[in-house]
Amino acid sequence: MSQSLPSYYHDLSVFSDWVEAAARQQTLFPMAMPGPTTQQRVREVLGFCEGDETPFDVEVNQQWEKDGLVGEAISWSVGYGPRTEAWLLKPANATGPLPGVVAFYEHGGFKYLGKEKIALGPTDSPPFMQNWWDKYYGGRPFANALAHEGFAVLIHDPFLWGSRRFPQDVMPDWTTPAFTGLKDSNWLNCGIPYEIGLYNFAASQHEHQVEKLCTVLGATLAGVVSHEDRIAVNYLRSRSDIDAHHIGCVGLSGGGARAALLQATHPEMHATVIVAMMASYAEMLSRDVTRHTWLLFPKGWSRFGDWPDLAACRAPSPLMVQYNLDDELFAREAMQAAHQRLAQHYAAAGYADAYQGEFYAGPHKFDLAMQESAFKWLATRLKGIGD
Repeated sequence: MSQSLPSYYHDLSVFSDWVEAAARQQTLFPMAMPGPTTQQRVREVLGFCEGDETPFDVEVNQQWEKDGLVGEAISWSVGYGPRTEAWLLKPANATGPLPGVVAFYEHGGFKYLGKEKIALGPTDSPPFMQNWWDKYYGGRPFANALAHEGFAVLIHDPFLWGSRRFPQDVMPDWTTPAFTGLKDSNWLNCGIPYEIGLYNFAASQHEHQVEKLCTVLGATLAGVVSHEDRIAVNYLRSRSDIDAHHIGCVGLSGGGARAALLQATHPEMHATVIVAMMASYAEMLSRDVTRHTWLLFPKGWSRFGDWPDLAACRAPSPLMVQYNLDDELFAREAMQAAHQRLAQHYAAAGYADAYQGEFYAGPHKFDLAMQESAFKWLATRLKGIGD
């Protein structure tokens, strides 16, 4: 962390000098260079990185063909909690093993649904999902668009989302009157029904309780979710119609955090796209920490490194990061600092061109221009197109 510290941090208010006190205790956000040492520290901090990571009792529950794609509804057990539900999409005319991509949806404070937020399955989506796609994804479910580009795309529900969500009756009682009093919210603006909005609001508060439970169980929320994402990757790699040596992932926002964690912890991740979820911790401290999910802040990691260090710990494993210059969730200087740090890591690894950072105008999103660039980059890295 820089020796020159701001004198005031908005979210710390009268405790702004707490940052300087913490920096006297230990170095914050030290430079963690890529390699086995940092990779092991990441796994130790996250927890839930040991033992078997294969899915149990896999079932193919439904198959369909629609709009030029074939799909499968799949489910499996990770060994605890409800079954994971997933969709696999690929071109209807595909022959031979395809490169696989795990597609992650944003956090968005929206946990009632999961895979439905970025993919169209065997039935029509709820009408309000079009509003969600318009807001974040250029008006379309991007997982389907990615499958049309010649990839096998897996979209699954991890811990806390969709088929893996907690029941509402274990969530804080005060959330119902608090939500009822809201005049404006992300969910209400997108036309989401009251009952689903209420669940999402309660689940956002419940996430803090879940992180406490993770702490007691020797883990972190980031670690548990990433554990389930690695299980999904291992399922994808086990299929005969998938090229197990050409696997990638892509995600927006909270999905970008999942992509970063997967890039850091799975040795067979060959290309990763992180969208609108990259910043340096020091520059986030004033206003940007409190508005984010725990996925971005694995407990204790700041003693060993910064968020971009985690994402780059397997450099030169190919990495694309897309930034939105007017992102309401990140200060520009936080994104620029992360970009410079990532570039430094990849240059030090001897493969500067294995990292690609892109900056776009506009708010927090993964719009059509960003998708087009990301899809082309994945094709280059996973299919050799454009080399």
